[in-house]
Amino acid sequence: MDWKTDVATNLWVLPRGIERNGQAGPNSFEWKAKYGSVVATGYDVSTTDGVNEAGLSANLLWLVESQYPAPNVNKPGLTIAAWAQYVLDSFATVAEAVDALEKEPFTIVTANVPGEERLTTLHLSISDKTGDSAIVEYIGGKQVIHHDRKYQVMTNSPIFDQQLALNSYWQQIGGTVMLPGTNRAADRFARASFYVNAIPKDENPNRALASVFSVIRNVSVPYGLTTPEEPNISSTRWRTVVDHKRKLYFFESALTPNTFWVDLNAIDFSPETGKVMKLDLGENQDHTYSGNATSSFQEAKPFEFLGL
Repeated sequence: MDWKTDVATNLWVLPRGIERNGQAGPNSFEWKAKYGSVVATGYDVSTTDGVNEAGLSANLLWLVESQYPAPNVNKPGLTIAAWAQYVLDSFATVAEAVDALEKEPFTIVTANVPGEERLTTLHLSISDKTGDSAIVEYIGGKQVIHHDRKYQVMTNSPIFDQQLALNSYWQQIGGTVMLPGTNRAADRFARASFYVNAIPKDENPNRALASVFSVIRNVSVPYGLTTPEEPNISSTRWRTVVDHKRKLYFFESALTPNTFWVDLNAIDFSPETGKVMKLDLGENQDHTYSGNATSSFQEAKPFEFLGL
């Protein structure tokens, strides 16, 4: 998660059975959570990242080129703040999610970033424990889905089709010869694409986890670095890694030396006895958690998704 200021992220446990509203006015999309999840929020008004109890992960990143469809009186609306949460609530696999999203059951409705005068423009990545993956963007008002397990990287601009074209150039050069080293999203895309395929496929899950963290750190933007002429490039605030099979959610803040994790196997997600719980990460995520932090969650009132 790269952002120019504190995005006020906290972690939340959300049980099954919660009934949700798309927060898009009278004609809002509605659904009921089929799966429980652990999520990272933005400003505690949106789900920006997370994993559900079936091992499906969802992540939102900034894409300034995004253009969403015009409101349609014949189709319910869904606030962009709950886009990732709908996927986590509803599906166990990428294939299931893509099949539903292709039918376009809702219209994405966006609003200004909290405290700013610019519209929220995001794209979505999803992955599951089988290794399947998909990237969902809205380009020129139309939904575009890239679905294939080979799509393992998503950064920011440009749009995904153009990222793939740019990356093909670097693949021809070869990552052991030269890789682009700037903090631009296209350069980080090329570095991540090379390294994620260059690291060894270790059967030891902890070694694999270490390799993935080393890649994501390599493509992070150093803390405090700003690029005034390119406002969409900002410091990395935090990093997450999901172990889909073991159902572990790892979190690392740029401001602390500690990496901690949440064990979804130890959480009660049942609608009868499960509770909404919060892990307060503090200002700028300067928490002091380390190791297994699952027991540190505290029961809390659910956050409300940003709507119209």
